[in-house]
Amino acid sequence: MGHSDWSDAAYQARQNHRKATKTTAFTYDSDVRSSGVIKIHDQMNPYGVNRESRDSDIHPESLSIAVIFDVTGSMGNVPRVMQTKLGALMRVLIQRGYVAHPQVLFGAVGDATCDSVPLQIGQFESGLEMDEDLGKIYIEGGGGGQVYESYELAMYFMSRHTAIDCYEKRGHKGYLFTIGDEKPYANVNRAIVKEHIGDTLERDLPLKKVLAELQERYEHFHIVPTNTSHGSDPAIQAHWRGLLGERVLMLNDEAAVCETIALTIGLCEGTVDDLAVGAVDLVAAGCDKGAATTAASALARYAAVRPPVTRAAIGLLPVATGMGDDGRL
Repeated sequence: MGHSDWSDAAYQARQNHRKATKTTAFTYDSDVRSSGVIKIHDQMNPYGVNRESRDSDIHPESLSIAVIFDVTGSMGNVPRVMQTKLGALMRVLIQRGYVAHPQVLFGAVGDATCDSVPLQIGQFESGLEMDEDLGKIYIEGGGGGQVYESYELAMYFMSRHTAIDCYEKRGHKGYLFTIGDEKPYANVNRAIVKEHIGDTLERDLPLKKVLAELQERYEHFHIVPTNTSHGSDPAIQAHWRGLLGERVLMLNDEAAVCETIALTIGLCEGTVDDLAVGAVDLVAAGCDKGAATTAASALARYAAVRPPVTRAAIGLLPVATGMGDDGRL
């Protein structure tokens, strides 16, 4: 997938139309709530499928970026933030030269022990299809109330059910951002995997084994919004740090999640070598100054320990001339 182009003008036209007509971008969630029939959207169903990020003539060096967020309880606002700031995210990545050919996948997690729709996974896309995938997410708002959600199920899917050319052809890891304020379960439960993904496992898999597989192909970061129900809990923060170290990003305001993702990628790609410069880039791409500052603060600990990076994005677009008459980047 990912064979189209991102059009900033088309995205903004969609947003303006939604505002004028007072319609939601999350049409599937609205339909589910109106009908009372709770089920996963066919195109977000992870059962028996793989998700692919492939090179094409217009995207010869694709880079896979997956964003999977918790939609339980207080975390239900995150997908709405992602949707409203999607244009700014793509402007930072492409116009500011962080990534030449990003392909973005969106997904959602709940609690597989009690929720009806605990895992939703879209496709890697380069154009407005990513906005459409966000609109197909059901924001269940459930959760089991025991400070655990099924992040490990999403990690398992990404490690074993994605095919990404950036790594398979060039040895360049993709990116996975999981977002949530609770803990992952300690094991990937084989019965849950069978039910929701379709794989038959001989036994449950320890989370650390799945993480090791995942980290072979993805730069994995977990974002903890600290102003949500459990995000300020020291035990939850310590649990994630025990798994991922400084790749756990404590974010004081979930409204800055897109800025944090963009700045993280810039640091890892070597297209940003200073957080202050990165914050200026974010503002230049249309981001709020406060959100840019919040993102830089969330990354301070990681930036202090990250190894040197020599890569740089190719095909960078000048700010003044990178957008055509139709708004394409």
